[in-house]
Order: sequence, then structure tokens, then C-alpha cells
Amino acid sequence: MLMADSIDEECDYLFKAVLIGDSGVGKSNLLSRFSKDEFRLDSKPTIGVEFAYRNIKVGDKLIKAQIWDTAGQERFRAITSSYYRGALGAILVYDITRKLSFENVSKWLRELREYGNSDMVIVLAGNKLDLSHSREVSEEEGKNFAETEGLCFMETSALENVNVERVFLDMISKIHQITSQKILEAKLDETIPSPSLHAAKQTIHIDDHEVTATKQPSYYCCSN
Repeated sequence: MLMADSIDEECDYLFKAVLIGDSGVGKSNLLSRFSKDEFRLDSKPTIGVEFAYRNIKVGDKLIKAQIWDTAGQERFRAITSSYYRGALGAILVYDITRKLSFENVSKWLRELREYGNSDMVIVLAGNKLDLSHSREVSEEEGKNFAETEGLCFMETSALENVNVERVFLDMISKIHQITSQKILEAKLDETIPSPSLHAAKQTIHIDDHEVTATKQPSYYCCSN
């Protein structure tokens, strides 16, 4: 069972994940919708790096998801190349109404694979589904790219809150699956310390919300 949990208690794991993609594709509003259920039409471009927390219940484990959002502008590349460190997951975002943002996905993916963990969970998200009448990137193009690269794929709308919960929670659930498998293997080997990721106490608190079903366009996720 995967659900949001608003109880402020010690977590079993701390999972860091990052949002990447061109400037203006909606990364900040995806994070704001997921962490606070908010959307701002006057959202300003991110300067440097921002992050938010949310507690998620996966089975009997409480996970604190630490989601980092970064500027998509080239002048901030020196910042973002280091912030991949320790990230277990990534949501790679493009704007379905801007073909160039989709064409640049390959560049972002190369950077992820250069600086990120080899077993990082990566989800490709085609955002701004509410503007599908102006789309320049078909759903099939996004799905085919994801399938070729072994990524999960989903189209989202931060404005209408379509698939926002699902894209984050599916990523977190998959990270938990991989982490649990590593812990099990470590215990069996009895040579590797258990990578317990107890979350440190934080002063930032984000109110959580019950996970609810929304309109669900096509979703594809690679199998392990």
C-alpha cells in the first residue's frame, strides 16, 4: 500500500530525488502540486536549487521524500551537476507543447547518467497535458523514447492535477523496491552494512494530502 502520511514522526528512509528539464516546462509547479497541492500561474523561474519534503507510506515503512528542483538555464549547470549526488530517483520533464524541450531530453538524460547513480529510477514526464490542443510532441513519441531508454513514462498536468501524485509516488515506490532488495542482499551476504537511511530531523514541514485517483492518460514503465 502506498499513501501519503502527514504524521510527523521518525522516518524509516530518506529518499532524495531530483526534477530536471528545460526552463519553463513546469518542474516547480509539479513539485508545488505534489508537496503542497498548489499551482501558481505567476510562477517565476527557479534560481539555483529549491527543495521540498513529503512523507510517504509504502507498506509498513514511512519514507521522507526529499525532492530537489533546479533551474533549467545553462548558467546554473555548475550547481546542478553536483546536486545529483545521492539522488535515488529523477523525474525528467518536458513540455508537450514545446518540441525543443523534448529534443533536449536526450541531453538531460546523458547528464543524469553521467552524474547520477547507475540504478537511479528515472521517469520521463510530458507536462502541460491541459494544453494538449497545442501539443507539438505526441504521446507516442514520449512513450517510444522512454521505452528505448528503459525509462518510466507518464503525461501530466500540474494545472489540472493530472497524474502528478502518480508520477512521484510510482517513482518513490520503485526506489523503495530497489532499496529493499539491496538490504535483503546485504543481509544474505552478511558482508555489506545495511544501508539504513533514517531521515534526520528537519525544520521544514510540508502538509500532506490523501492520495486520490485523477484522470489517468497512458502510463508506461519499464520492467526490471
